[in-house]
Amino acid sequence: MARFSRSERLWAVLLAVSALMVVLAHQMPVLRGFPTALTLPLSEALNAVITPVFEALRPIGRLLSTMIEAPLAAIRAGLAWAPWPATVLGLAMLALYAGGRRLAVFALLALGVVALMGYWPKAMNTLALVLISVPLAVGIGFALGALGHLVPKARAGLIFLLDVMQTWPAFGYLIPLLLMFGFGPAAGLAASVIFSIPPMVRNTMLGLDEVPPAIVESALMAGARPGQLFWQAKVPVAMPQLMVGVNQTTMASLSMVIIIAIIGGFNDIGWEVLSAMRAAELGRSLGAGLVIVLIAVLLDRITRGFAGRRRGVAPRWLGPGLMAALVLALLLPGEALLPDEEGQRWLRRLDAWLLGFVAWSAPVFAVLRNAITYGVMLPMRLGFSGAASPMVWGFALSAPVTLTYIAVSLGGVVALGCRAPWRGIGFGFAALVFWTGLPGFPWPGVFLLMGFATWRAGGAGLFALAMGALLLAGVSGLWQPMMQSIYLCAVAVLISFAIGATLGVIAAESDRFSALLRPVSDTLQTMPQFVFLIPALMLFRVGEFTALIAIVLYAVVPPIRYVEHGLRSARADLTEAAVQMGATPWQLLWQVKLPLARGSVRLGLNQTIMAALSMLVIAALVGTRELGQQVYVALSRADAGAGLIAGAVIAAIALVADRLLRAPVA
Repeated sequence: MARFSRSERLWAVLLAVSALMVVLAHQMPVLRGFPTALTLPLSEALNAVITPVFEALRPIGRLLSTMIEAPLAAIRAGLAWAPWPATVLGLAMLALYAGGRRLAVFALLALGVVALMGYWPKAMNTLALVLISVPLAVGIGFALGALGHLVPKARAGLIFLLDVMQTWPAFGYLIPLLLMFGFGPAAGLAASVIFSIPPMVRNTMLGLDEVPPAIVESALMAGARPGQLFWQAKVPVAMPQLMVGVNQTTMASLSMVIIIAIIGGFNDIGWEVLSAMRAAELGRSLGAGLVIVLIAVLLDRITRGFAGRRRGVAPRWLGPGLMAALVLALLLPGEALLPDEEGQRWLRRLDAWLLGFVAWSAPVFAVLRNAITYGVMLPMRLGFSGAASPMVWGFALSAPVTLTYIAVSLGGVVALGCRAPWRGIGFGFAALVFWTGLPGFPWPGVFLLMGFATWRAGGAGLFALAMGALLLAGVSGLWQPMMQSIYLCAVAVLISFAIGATLGVIAAESDRFSALLRPVSDTLQTMPQFVFLIPALMLFRVGEFTALIAIVLYAVVPPIRYVEHGLRSARADLTEAAVQMGATPWQLLWQVKLPLARGSVRLGLNQTIMAALSMLVIAALVGTRELGQQVYVALSRADAGAGLIAGAVIAAIALVADRLLRAPVA
């Protein structure tokens, strides 16, 4: 029999205590959910504090709004003045300079599709939003990144601030900004800038930190002053990494265009997607979503091309192409756009075809929905004790069934524990969760388990963060929505990681499959979050299952990327040694490559969880009952206190999950 380490003995004690609480919960309902007697009116108290502050700042907000809307109007006017052929040709030349002929051809085709679909004016309005928000985010992000590089004492606080900014739900930014700016594009642009700053800060710090010491020493020996050392030595060397930051900032900004539309945006693609979704016009919403994807992919490729570009001779056709674009802009009238009636008629025909496809395929997708709902979602939400019924599984929860479940669970714990104690303990906790469901797990047990796990993984700081988040959710009345969020994310991560890791393994073993999968992953990664709701709504209508599908589609890319990267980066000498020892391909994968890629796999799981949590608020639009819905309801009521509390709990969950997965394995 395997011997228990001190850590495993402590986990075994926690397993026994948790099992006791699960048993007692049947007789003491107070253990199932956080006691309502302990809840406090925190949102009202917070509103009483922050509302006067933002009302006092409203004159400043109006001034900033005017300062933002003036250049926005100028850019919109300029883009509206330029005829679409001139703009298409100019952007194609920019793509030629950044990425070569293939990217230029893609730019021509993508922008041509936008014009043919009749979305050119709305696409230009979206581009105007990006052209305002990206420079602001890049400038602020570069300044903060330089501060983190030059002032090491500020680095820890800055990194924590970035973590909070990236994990805080985007809707959570909007509520206080609405109080300050009022409805309109200014509040949305401010939220977009805040959301887009962290990638630039991180890449700035990384690029400046990785400047070779030899270059710094050479500049100092040449007599460079601190300003010259920074601007003439460090920044030019770090420029490729800085351009990666610009790329990621652009993608983050573009992902916010529909959220901007929700709070009073103008006639852009984001508003088109939102209005089409509200009207249940599948063809129009899919067409507008495709426009956002094309713009996102094009901007991604252009900025990525500049990030990897080395100085050299410009392409031969660049100068003549730009001159031709200028001539077209001067000769053609600004309203020389393709008529949009044909494109819209095509979208209406697509809408009718999609409705027919949905009706035809309904039985197939109903089977998929029922299999996942009854086989995965209900057991995770209600537990075996709540889901076992003749209607769901064909049998009722009786004393023999309960005893059989207990016997099988104990047998699994003992059998697995004899081989490896941690396996038996893990099986025991899984059996308890499967019995109660995640939302029904006793709340003192959640405090106990999270407290022990965070203390061992991150010490007092992580422990305080986790306990503070749980206590905040409990006393604010958000315990049940929080557990619903954890349940929905757990199911989504389970499905996403299973699918993504499998595809990543296949891609690592097959170059051809990897080449086929890469554009699909690129499209999913550059697609704004709202667009994932369109196919989910089209096939499954409103409901929790639709939210799950949207989250899975968004979160499936990180495991694909990281698992493939980890397997392809496995040390060649160790894999060659395993092959020489006669290892089969299956043994080589499971016993050599995957253990070597453990760090990348864990990072892929980490990013899958982060992606799932970031989709919670977006998924709330299609009918969920978790924290994302609380944020969305708070936004609709302009309840800043409730929105900030729900957003803080979501951010804390993401931070705790991130730190737990980054902690070294004992």
